[in-house]
Amino acid sequence: MKSNDYIKYMTQQFVSYVDQPKEERIAKREERKNSRPPRTHQLFGLVPFAISQSIRRWKN
Repeated sequence: MKSNDYIKYMTQQFVSYVDQPKEERIAKREERKNSRPPRTHQLFGLVPFAISQSIRRWKN
């Protein structure tokens, strides 16, 4: 991808973002934030999840 194509793409993305109403941008940001996995899963994978599940089973 040439630098001119990249600048054109970034300009299009920026213009489409700015053209959206503020409420729509905020709603989209919240949706992305809520759809993310927890930080422990992002950083360490399923190991913390497995440990927490085994601890919960052990307590019950």
